[in-house]
Amino acid sequence: MTTKHKSSATTIPLDQAVGKVLAHDITEIRPGQFKGAAFKKGHIVREKDLSHLRRLGKEHLFVLHMGPGEIHEDEAALRLAKVMSGPGVVFDPAPSEGKIALKAAHRGLLKVTVESLLELNLVPHMCCSSRHNNILVEKGEIIASTRVIPLIIDEKPLDAAISVAEQAGGIFSVKKLSGPQTGLIITGSEVYKGLIDDKFAPIIRKKLQFFGCTLTETLFSPDDEERIADGIKALLKNGAKLIIVAGGMSVDPDDVSRMAIARAGAVDVVYGTPVLPGAMFLYGRINGTPILGLPACVLYYKATILDLIMPRVLAGEVITRRDLASMGHGGLCLNCEQCRYPVCPFGKK
Repeated sequence: MTTKHKSSATTIPLDQAVGKVLAHDITEIRPGQFKGAAFKKGHIVREKDLSHLRRLGKEHLFVLHMGPGEIHEDEAALRLAKVMSGPGVVFDPAPSEGKIALKAAHRGLLKVTVESLLELNLVPHMCCSSRHNNILVEKGEIIASTRVIPLIIDEKPLDAAISVAEQAGGIFSVKKLSGPQTGLIITGSEVYKGLIDDKFAPIIRKKLQFFGCTLTETLFSPDDEERIADGIKALLKNGAKLIIVAGGMSVDPDDVSRMAIARAGAVDVVYGTPVLPGAMFLYGRINGTPILGLPACVLYYKATILDLIMPRVLAGEVITRRDLASMGHGGLCLNCEQCRYPVCPFGKK
């Protein structure tokens, strides 16, 4: 009977290492100066390397002897990266210390198949960490990193992890954002009559510019259901592919914007969210054109429901009641004295 050879790495004393091939990178850290591989995998140890290795605290080295069915961490990480990467995701095919970073190929909405990521990480010896689902990422930003935990892994758990990613069709993807022509209606009789200055337009214009949208038309309307509905129809007729209705979203008798949106023909309307600030936000569509109803909180907070939902809307997603309900987990803004959004927990789950 033949016994299958299994091995990980053979340990040898440093003074026997000259002429041997390193099985893995050896990391060197010089605080404030350098962190990286002092000696790369595959390096043939020379006599002059021994003093450097001793300074790194090495008295023994690993020499790799791989048996049938065993895979080195670098190859395993590469295989994982290939099957986990969906559209809009790229990576450097050369692992660093057994790790591969997945990056956004372009600016867009990061999508993570969360259940598949969990299932993959339940496979023994697998490791993949990522950023949060449904966040805006910029081109070149790291969105996830993967590796296997041991230096050498058996093919069976690796194949199991690969199967999880393949069944998901890739665990990570980045959706491109559209930059639609946008129409804005600012409601409120007090603004329409000139009793107070409008504060919405500058804020919304700045946010639209950040997301790459073009504000093509701004209308002002009193708190009149028919006038607001007519304004929405006019914006649609003029070619708007995204419409924002600002103000008039509360339960005050004079706040009629959500009724006006319905009157204009909106379908799939969802009103109210568990996100704070943003409880009285509204989403709907008219012939496929998204309609967003913004509450007054947009005036007073740097980050609101608008910042969380815009990337999804611009990525072409249809927002449902379940989508909004799921945002309750992580949807509480701490109203910090100095706002650091998006480098904070708000909107992440």
